[in-house]
Amino acid sequence: MSQLAIHKVWRGNGLVQTIFKTSATNLLVMVISTLTSIVTARMFGVVGKGEFSAILFWPTLLAGLVGFGLPTSLIYNIKQNKGNGADFVRAGFLFQIPVSIIVGVIAWIWLPSWLSSYPAAVIQTARWYTVLMLPILLAINLISALAQSTGKFTVYNGLRLSVPLCNLIGLIALWAIGSLSLHYASLVFLVTSAVMIAWSIYSIRDALRINWLRGLGNRLAAKALFGYGSKVFGVELLGTMYTQFDKIIILSMLTARDLGLYTVVYALSRIFNVVQNAITSVIFPKVTGMDKQTIIATVGRAFRLSMLLMTIVVIPCMFIGQFLMGILFGAPFLEASGAFYLLSIECILGGGSWILASSFNAMGRPGLVLIRQLIALAATIGLFFVFTPLYGLNGIALALLIGAIIRLAVTMASMRIVFKVGLRGMLFDKKDFQFLFDRLKDKIKHKGAQ
Repeated sequence: MSQLAIHKVWRGNGLVQTIFKTSATNLLVMVISTLTSIVTARMFGVVGKGEFSAILFWPTLLAGLVGFGLPTSLIYNIKQNKGNGADFVRAGFLFQIPVSIIVGVIAWIWLPSWLSSYPAAVIQTARWYTVLMLPILLAINLISALAQSTGKFTVYNGLRLSVPLCNLIGLIALWAIGSLSLHYASLVFLVTSAVMIAWSIYSIRDALRINWLRGLGNRLAAKALFGYGSKVFGVELLGTMYTQFDKIIILSMLTARDLGLYTVVYALSRIFNVVQNAITSVIFPKVTGMDKQTIIATVGRAFRLSMLLMTIVVIPCMFIGQFLMGILFGAPFLEASGAFYLLSIECILGGGSWILASSFNAMGRPGLVLIRQLIALAATIGLFFVFTPLYGLNGIALALLIGAIIRLAVTMASMRIVFKVGLRGMLFDKKDFQFLFDRLKDKIKHKGAQ
């Protein structure tokens, strides 16, 4: 009976079912990422882990800097213009080709300067990896957006899960044959991503079965795509800087050892954001196009329930996480346990604020998120330069925590001022418990019917 009930939930396409499936995928991705981090930490050591993280860092950063808001804009425009998405898909994908070439050339030239304190072999591997991985990451972002906008969350979740899983399998295979090195490990990440891109393209081939040369001059579609993209690009650019600037600070002010420690505790702290990330990924395409009150009610309830759940979970899990850090990664990584505590709290507050911010994007008001990001990023970057020389990794984590508090406060203030939502209503609504009770009662009824 229970297996049939779970099967029905997993196969459903409603909001709750999609969030459930995406949450499960997020959890699996976090587990696989943690296992990958353990493998690389154990096999490369603290310094080697930092050097490998430096290689992987640059294409991720650059893809965020030159995305131009196109994935989010693709979702928005396809949802708003049902049955008329070919021109948006064509414009989005073809635009990224020259972008990849230009940014790849810049990265090839300047990476030796950006990684001047690292060994020559690491720099050379980083150059090749960045140039080849950048177009793959840009394509992954657009394919994920296309899958979300067309309701194909199986492809979306499958792509997110299969890439880290294949990476882990590849690393273990290299270790088994005695060929594990920074160079070959980077090659595994590159090849698996390319293979999974091919699989995802095949899976959504119906959406990509368009005349790629026809309609290149469709100015209305291009204007709509890049118009909304320009609105959200500022937000996403600041989001990229917010999530990546800590690594930039470590690369410029600290050592490869510090980067190795930080990437481990940062990745471990992200496990507390599994449910909230799933909600953010699902709720924006689901509520876009709905009326204002429905958007606010749906997003608000998701925010409150996620914060309640994560508050209950976080305290015991923080201590378990530190215990596991010593066992799984090794004693040298325990010196970053203070940063782990701070980053865990920051993760939950930041995830909650992103859920609330999705209501602004869904109602076509991404400028409000841009203001929030500007305020929080300015404060966080300023605190980086104050706290990092004083407290090292703990200073970076403290700056991020204060920035998360600022983002949440500004988001709530914006909802209060613009949408007239009461502060108490955002933080607590007894109807949420009735909502949960009704959902549980429905599940019990369906289970009994089986």
